[in-house]
Amino acid sequence: MLKIPELAMPRSRKVTTVCNGKREVWTDYEQAKAYFLETMMTAEGEERDRAECVYIQLLHGLDECSDEDE
Repeated sequence: MLKIPELAMPRSRKVTTVCNGKREVWTDYEQAKAYFLETMMTAEGEERDRAECVYIQLLHGLDECSDEDE
């Protein structure tokens, strides 16, 4: 369980994403979620899988999200 309930999280929060080797810093958490949701819905194959991986991490409230295996 998250330390901070999702509803209590600030609407604007900085998040870093790494997808397909591209590192991006977002100043708006909701904008990052919207971008990866749209990418996930419109892409196919490996690109879709990568976007889905990042999107799921964003849903869980992580500050750093990546499609890479660690």
